[in-house]
Amino acid sequence: MSDMGEIAPGEKVQLIAYADRFGGSLAGLHEILDGPLGGLFAGVHVLPFFTPFDGADAGFDPMDHTEVDPRLGSWDDVRAIAGDYALMVDLIVNHVSADSAQFRDVLARGDDSPYAGMFLTMSDVYPGGASETELVGIYRPRLGLPFTALTLGQRRRLVWTTFTSAQIDLNLFDPAGRAYLDRVLVALAAGGVSMVRLDAVGYAIKTAGTSSFMTTATLGLIDELTARARKLGMQVLVEIHAHFERQIAIGSAVDRVYDFALAPLLLHALYTADAAPLRRWLAVRPTNAVTVLDTHDGIGVIDVGPDQMGDGRAGLLTPAQVDALVEAIHERSGGQSRQATGWAASNVDVYQVNCTYYDALGRDDMAYLLARAVQLFTPGIPQIYYVGLLAGHNDMDLVARSGVGRDINRHVYAPDEIARDLARPVVAALVALIRFRNAHPGFAGHCEVGGDGSRVSLTWTAAGGQSTELDADLATGRATLVWTGPDGEAHTCHDLLEIHHGY
Repeated sequence: MSDMGEIAPGEKVQLIAYADRFGGSLAGLHEILDGPLGGLFAGVHVLPFFTPFDGADAGFDPMDHTEVDPRLGSWDDVRAIAGDYALMVDLIVNHVSADSAQFRDVLARGDDSPYAGMFLTMSDVYPGGASETELVGIYRPRLGLPFTALTLGQRRRLVWTTFTSAQIDLNLFDPAGRAYLDRVLVALAAGGVSMVRLDAVGYAIKTAGTSSFMTTATLGLIDELTARARKLGMQVLVEIHAHFERQIAIGSAVDRVYDFALAPLLLHALYTADAAPLRRWLAVRPTNAVTVLDTHDGIGVIDVGPDQMGDGRAGLLTPAQVDALVEAIHERSGGQSRQATGWAASNVDVYQVNCTYYDALGRDDMAYLLARAVQLFTPGIPQIYYVGLLAGHNDMDLVARSGVGRDINRHVYAPDEIARDLARPVVAALVALIRFRNAHPGFAGHCEVGGDGSRVSLTWTAAGGQSTELDADLATGRATLVWTGPDGEAHTCHDLLEIHHGY
């Protein structure tokens, strides 16, 4: 941010949404941004709209990453959104769909296919075979080894599949794999994208004798992709779920990094009245972060726990605290999150809890608004997930139909639902907080973290004396908001549910 009293557009609040689930199409999402949400968001992260948007992993398994699924619209619709909003789009770095034309050709023709080198097999990484120690040392967000036995042409191979057998890993040591990613970057730039989110990049480079997750070679790939994206006029956001010290290190090398630790630390503080881990993180976290409390994935807990690789460094929370956090989410959600998490549901990560953030707080309006206020006061670009914007409930019907645990927080909204939820007091107050965050000149300055015991305070001060402070008591779930007006007069709000009356 500048320190001249005006918030840069790129620092204002952004929305995260699926076009098919929040508008029904790209044009429909654009209409919602311009209509019911008019003036609320400066940018939007549109989750994958590629062909197919409704595959095995809700668009994160593209058959063709350079084409817009025609059921959602066209690149013209993407460019139209980019003309009005800062647009973030995913570059799915690690894999493509098993139904992609390139992989289907490899299935049919094996080594005779021109795309044979594009996809990774076990022997590409371990040409002489791998020891038991090497194989169990591979880091994977699922149980078991990251291989699927498939017949490529006439030859049985172990194909690398980090996530599911429907998602085939790219061989990024092969020119065809790198050329594929470059084609996608060029397509995104032509579509008006201003920031690229590197999805699953931590798993993208596999190296024998390592965990094949966030290695030196991975960091080299991130540097290469960042340089290429910048040359095309786009910034880069790196998506990594890892130990908090790795997040700090990554943040120093890229444009933006996610603050995934904020969400579980706020829950821990609100559950236990222990704000010390949250204050510790706020004091050391990278400020070039994108802050989130919820996304299309679950609520991460690995980001605050001890290091699961290397020397097992302590986390922001102890293992016992992480376990208690997970159980508390299950309890406050009435057991719904337990039904949708881990091995109780398919296609999920064991290090994430699937639940809406509102239900993780037991649908407590004051606690929810306090958490959102802390997010909005934390330095970085705040992104609000579409379900979280509307304080959405767990969609157990959708989970039952799809069998996918993460669908608990991926509700499909009809227009009348959006209108109804925007009128709820908790949502109206959140909308007012977002407008406050976008408009108050204090956020163009610098932030100081304070507090003790169960309290956290975040104070922003800009040139000219404009300031605003949030004092949050995690024991009571209540917060006080103080700000200066245009003439320097002080204003105070003791009830965040009433913020829309005071600002």
